[in-house]
Amino acid sequence: MPRRKLSEARRAQILEAAVHVIGERGLCDTRISDIAGRAGASSALVIYYFESKDRLLGEALAYSDEHFYSETAKELAELPTATERLVRLIELSCALGKEAGKDVLDEWLLWLDLWARSPRDPDVAKDREALDRRWRDAIADIVRAGQKTHEFRPLDADDFALRLGAMIDGLAIQVVLGDPQVNAARMFEICLRMAQGELGFRRLRPKRSSKTG
Repeated sequence: MPRRKLSEARRAQILEAAVHVIGERGLCDTRISDIAGRAGASSALVIYYFESKDRLLGEALAYSDEHFYSETAKELAELPTATERLVRLIELSCALGKEAGKDVLDEWLLWLDLWARSPRDPDVAKDREALDRRWRDAIADIVRAGQKTHEFRPLDADDFALRLGAMIDGLAIQVVLGDPQVNAARMFEICLRMAQGELGFRRLRPKRSSKTG
């Protein structure tokens, strides 16, 4: 008998619960019953549809990521230039300070769990690869758009996206861990300075608000 499909509303409820619980406790200290309780569901239901904590981790992060991209896409579409879109994307990615919402920090903590498990779990590694590829593609698409309008220098957009994405990830780890030398503001300045130096665009004053995805 084919597995019944979970309703989108119920699936979202469970994944949101997983984002918060895993973010609070870490994957190792999270029980399926913790997530089920937060979602108002039974442990049996969660196991039936998601099979394991690792599978739930990957889907929870993908769900959170999708929310970030959908919200970000709406905001970026209203900006008239590729330069403004890139600066805003960097700013949203660096919104990890005191002004950041709990959802933002929970998502980054999920990323730490995903990275830690990827080398030992092929399924988790596939989730990590797909999410990272989407992130780099989002950066590269903005760069190519800016090159077409002559806002950015002619360089390899995919290579730039790989390096900027890696820089954001690396600095975000330091911010989340509370490194006294790397706060969210410094992270933003470093990433923006790198992008500006390589792409050759004029510095813009950042828009002050935080990521909410």
